[in-house]
Amino acid sequence: MKAEIVSIGTELLLGQIVDTNAAYISRKLAEIGVDVFHRVTVGDNPDRVVAAINEALERADVVITTGGLGPTEDDPTREAVAKALGVPLVVSERARRRAESRLARAGHEIGLESAVRQAMVPEGAQVIDNDRGTACGFIASTDGKVVISMPGVPGEMEGMMESTVLPYLQGRMGDASSVIVWKVLKICGRGEASVEEEVRDLLHGRSNPTVAPLVSLGEVALRIAAKARSPQEAEAMIAPVEAEIRARLGDDVYGTGDDELQDAVVRLLTAKGLRCAVAESVTGGLIAHKLTQVPGSSAVLGLGVTSYSNEAKREILGVPAEALETHGAVSREVAIAMAKGALLKGHADVAVSTTGIAGPSGGTAGKPVGLVFVGIASRHGIACARLNLGGTRHEIKERAARRALDLLRRHVLSKC
Repeated sequence: MKAEIVSIGTELLLGQIVDTNAAYISRKLAEIGVDVFHRVTVGDNPDRVVAAINEALERADVVITTGGLGPTEDDPTREAVAKALGVPLVVSERARRRAESRLARAGHEIGLESAVRQAMVPEGAQVIDNDRGTACGFIASTDGKVVISMPGVPGEMEGMMESTVLPYLQGRMGDASSVIVWKVLKICGRGEASVEEEVRDLLHGRSNPTVAPLVSLGEVALRIAAKARSPQEAEAMIAPVEAEIRARLGDDVYGTGDDELQDAVVRLLTAKGLRCAVAESVTGGLIAHKLTQVPGSSAVLGLGVTSYSNEAKREILGVPAEALETHGAVSREVAIAMAKGALLKGHADVAVSTTGIAGPSGGTAGKPVGLVFVGIASRHGIACARLNLGGTRHEIKERAARRALDLLRRHVLSKC
């Protein structure tokens, strides 16, 4: 079964509201095995809404619309769907009574005309009750295809999806119903091109399950998706592909699903019974912030210092004045000294430090904006990585924090 989502509202086109509805609907449809190949956004122009619905009906078995079901004349969805299907609008008395009752309980005064408008549906349509608002949704059929319309208010739409739309679609698919299960492997320390080269045959040589790269700031992920008759069957299809990817990428894979690097670091330190310390300059406390977002981090994070000035580096972390004067604050020598100082002050097993230039000013030919040094110190050795990061000030700080967490993770894995 193929579905298309039509999001209706000029505010979406203007960027005043982010269309979270379409993402939610896509996820829910994928979970029951419905394919979504197109998503369309159209403003509150009746003719354009009709055209969008007609075009969607040519491509898909099911068209799902959100938005445009309010009580005013500039809410065009009811009329547009009726026109696209070639049927008149009629009033659902049950929907009208529910709307009036809900408004009365809430203490709102509403004219009969507005209540009636929110209860209008294309002739022959099945009404979708709205337990969280006043505008009903509906399911209308034509020539073996279906148009499902729901309000644009996320909570109301989600309630209708769960109570009515998903069960309806599953029943419509019958024995042909399936599920799509996916697993996301999170990767850090390698760029998209490098990851793709390593798993090129898996990306381009499979149809079920499929493997696709996803890129975010400083990280790459690989999504493995399988379509099967049951979740268990899909998971069994995913397992060997996941194992192959892990065998090829090794420690570059740090987690799955919603895992973040800080989750992986806290898990690893906890498993090994280790405590860490953090000394930050360029990242301004971002690493410590990320770690303390993880429940249980208090057991593994002993010290977090933001030593932005040279004075703080000397007095708090014991960075030698000679290192600062000779090499500058942004240098390998200072990064290592910061990590050593944090290790000592924090009575830690391992420490990580950052120093660099986030910009937009302050760079030179020898030390450009985006230059960052990450220091690692432990009882088992020291290390330092020189990074050349791009982007805005915020992006450089975020990338530096993520790379620092990843380098800390790798040091603990290999040395501690």
